[in-house]
Amino acid sequence: MTHHSDQPTPKTFTAAPPLSGSVTVPGDKSISHRSLMLSALAIGESRVEGLLEGEDVLATAAAMRAMGATITRDEDGVWHIHGVGVGGLLQPETALDMGNSGTSTRLLMGLLASHDLTATFVGDASLSKRPMARVTEPLARIGASFTTSPGDRLPLTMKGACPAVPLDYTLPVASAQVKSAILLAGLNTPGITRVVEPIPTRDHSERMLKGFGADLRVETQADGARIITLVGEAELKPQNIVVPGDPSSAAFPMVAALLVPGSQVTIANVGLNATRAGLIDLLRDMGGSIEIVNAREVSGEPVGDLIVTASALKGVEPDPAGAPSMIDEYPVAFIAAAFAHGRSVFRGLEELRVKESDRIATMAEGLRAIGVAVEELEDGIIIEGSGGAPLPGGGPIATKLDHRIAMSFAVAGLVSKDGVTIDDMRPVATSFPTFLPLLQSLGAIG
Repeated sequence: MTHHSDQPTPKTFTAAPPLSGSVTVPGDKSISHRSLMLSALAIGESRVEGLLEGEDVLATAAAMRAMGATITRDEDGVWHIHGVGVGGLLQPETALDMGNSGTSTRLLMGLLASHDLTATFVGDASLSKRPMARVTEPLARIGASFTTSPGDRLPLTMKGACPAVPLDYTLPVASAQVKSAILLAGLNTPGITRVVEPIPTRDHSERMLKGFGADLRVETQADGARIITLVGEAELKPQNIVVPGDPSSAAFPMVAALLVPGSQVTIANVGLNATRAGLIDLLRDMGGSIEIVNAREVSGEPVGDLIVTASALKGVEPDPAGAPSMIDEYPVAFIAAAFAHGRSVFRGLEELRVKESDRIATMAEGLRAIGVAVEELEDGIIIEGSGGAPLPGGGPIATKLDHRIAMSFAVAGLVSKDGVTIDDMRPVATSFPTFLPLLQSLGAIG
């Protein structure tokens, strides 16, 4: 699955002139994964425009093909998926290679848990370190069985249960992946699957399941908890989906435009789902000028264009309750905090320790390497801002094969005195293959 050369690709990012222009970012990763999976379970042909063509999503496409779906891409970049119907997935002949994609792995385990087949999941070195028990534990309750590597890690082999037993499950951690895995398992399970979410997480699965015709209801309790019920043995109808730009990818040009003096950048067609828009709120709280124009709804998801103007930022202490709405954007938010006036305190981020890398430790180490004063906490980080002065710079930053770490420190390099060197830019291809050309088009790199 991995198309990299075997050699790391280091790169140094140096101080940039004012950034200007209008850009689009790749399609939303979460929505891209789900659109392929649900289209593969519908009877008939679905069309998907704007699909993120990064390695993670291509791993999902390859897995759905291996289980019987016909998936093609035409020369206009539109993807056509002929599905096999809920319950119609076929036994894959070889192991499913998930590359670096935790989302593909956890969601597909859910999808397969209620099908009568056996599948083996393998991944790269980074994915093979990530814990899977949070998904295998609830899925075992519906009757699926798992043989995992030590520490509940990949490679793992699972056997689905058919018929599966419907599950009534309260999420112990705020995780859209766990919620989605259980809902996907519920599609082919007779009866009612119920997930209680004490802290709301991204709701792309619920929106898209409804769009495909599943009988799904969401009730919000007085305390903010959400109860999601799904009636099983669903029949999904094919859809035409337009994938909005990924807010997690928009985060990088957005922070760059705020930090590089004199910049003004428009980022078009960004998904603005409230369960994902936490970074915009945080940056505005820091004093960032981010204007949303042309707000609209596309394929059941709110979308808009962002006009971002360079701003003097001030330190913040965000409410930990907002963490799930920007969990993937914290690394680049830490870069914004490093350039702000005053100190920022981020807490409630335990989830960052089990991402592609331990993102708290990896960011703390990298920030120290470029001259930022930080204190690492068990569940977060304290960052002393430079007050808008250029960051000293340095490196090479150890990215630990984590795409978001690499891109975050690339942004730091644009406001550094001596430049910031990233040890390896190859992982960026997993989510943002056009990252360097995009920076180039804004005038950030020659």
